[in-house]
Amino acid sequence: MLHAVIMAGGSGTRFWPASRRLVPKQLLALSGQRTMIQSTVDRLGDLIPPSRQMIVTNKILVDAVREQLPQLPAENVVGEPCKRDTAPCVGLAAALVQHKDPDGTMAVMPSDHVIASPGKFQAALAAAEQLIEEDPTRIVTFGIKPTYPAESFGYIQAAEPIGAAHGETADGISAYKVKQFREKPDHETAESYLKAGTYFWNSGIFLWRASTILDAMQAKVPAISERIAAIAASMGTDSYEETLEREFTAIKGTSIDYAVMESYDNVVMIEAPFPWDDVGSWQALSRLNEPDADDNTVVGSHVGIDTKGSIIMTQPGHTVVTIDVEDLIVVQTADATLVAPKHAEERVREAVKALEERGLTDLL
Repeated sequence: MLHAVIMAGGSGTRFWPASRRLVPKQLLALSGQRTMIQSTVDRLGDLIPPSRQMIVTNKILVDAVREQLPQLPAENVVGEPCKRDTAPCVGLAAALVQHKDPDGTMAVMPSDHVIASPGKFQAALAAAEQLIEEDPTRIVTFGIKPTYPAESFGYIQAAEPIGAAHGETADGISAYKVKQFREKPDHETAESYLKAGTYFWNSGIFLWRASTILDAMQAKVPAISERIAAIAASMGTDSYEETLEREFTAIKGTSIDYAVMESYDNVVMIEAPFPWDDVGSWQALSRLNEPDADDNTVVGSHVGIDTKGSIIMTQPGHTVVTIDVEDLIVVQTADATLVAPKHAEERVREAVKALEERGLTDLL
């Protein structure tokens, strides 16, 4: 059966001050009324029922996630004892899926992406599942056709096509063998990737058999695999929680891309047929919400006088007034306000670090 695993352990520091440790980005509504994690679950539609949907998050967020997703069985919201990157997260989820369904296939996805066409997304998942049915040792990933020379994404270099999913191209879902994964490039390299036409943004969405990824981790990262195996052996026993805490905490974390994807031999990439945004920083709001006539993106209440190209987000009951400003980010919350030029949005992480160093942890 097909299971969904949604990774929701990120802290979303680039979205401070709206994103906090106890209410990170994935629990916020940045576009529309639904939060990002709710929208991620919504787009699964009827393809994967709630009983086969799993959220893996930080243990301090378990209650908040369960509150936002009451349709999921409580045990399907899994709390990691600590943050250890995506490889341990995937390993834990795969062990849990295999415990319930030894031949289960997993669709693994982040909780903080925006995908505007749920139907196309579901069709792509179904196509990927079919590719795995044809060859259970395959790992399938989704590549996004680049629209500009992005330096903030990893890339996938596609090799020869293997036809389209279901053995036909009529549905527009095409698959390729993967030649290699590439790390985030500099601008010149990103330009060359865009020009080549065979490079795709790495979406971070994967499908595989639970047994396949566990076998791959055993071969490539045995130190992590050993800890995951110990956790798996305790599942269904009274010692599970204690074992999870001890073994998971002892893992030296790394990403699933570095641990497995970059060196695995049988990776297939589906060219994503759906629009995609990774919502990586505040400027994403301009892509998710329609700017006004002055190119301002406003979420909340704002009065602008000679204000252009800015991003304004306010809390209910609070109005921000700007005069003669351009290309600013202004985010107001109950206890903190961010004001920064748009070109410096990556430095928000520095602000979070500075607050921590000064002991202002109540603002984090």
